[in-house]
Amino acid sequence: MTNLNPNFIVGIGGSAGGLKAYTELLEALPSNTGMAFVFIAHLSPTGNSLLAQLLSRSTNMPAIQATEGMAIQANHVYVIAPNTDLRMENYSFKVDSPRTMNEGRHNQVDSFLSSLAETVESNAIGIILSGGDGDGTEGCKLIKAHGGKTFAQDLSADVDSMPLHAQAAGCVDFVLPPDKISEELAKIAARFAYEKAAKHDKNL
Repeated sequence: MTNLNPNFIVGIGGSAGGLKAYTELLEALPSNTGMAFVFIAHLSPTGNSLLAQLLSRSTNMPAIQATEGMAIQANHVYVIAPNTDLRMENYSFKVDSPRTMNEGRHNQVDSFLSSLAETVESNAIGIILSGGDGDGTEGCKLIKAHGGKTFAQDLSADVDSMPLHAQAAGCVDFVLPPDKISEELAKIAARFAYEKAAKHDKNL
């Protein structure tokens, strides 16, 4: 376990059919990428969420429900709490509760991805998995505008509205099934580590 800031912060949005996709992504993902993973799911606003516990079964990384002021650490998985909007400031979470609705539509994914783009810029990664409606598209646009990377699930999504909406907006770099998204994330992490080591060696 490390207390260092993550090299990249990965915002992952999903809704209906999302749990299957989240599980497939985590099962294929190394636990030492140096990244942090934040799952923004459309949860029922009432009651408790078991999402963190469920995801913990698919990864060796700690899986934790995000709370106000919580530090975002490398090699950790975080999940949004019910009836909240989640944002980030520096490398910690800002939680707004109760959440706001944009004309009756979900916008929690957009809210987090937008703050992610504005905070870590090119070190932001946005992923849109199975779900209905178009939440996440505007956030992916902002990540692209700041030099980050974006992914959308392919036709393996049980509900394809969210990923297809992002693709149609032209703001998605990779369209892949969840396990292949994990492979690309591992490549990004490895490339970052290599370039960082090379820069260090050059400065010696």
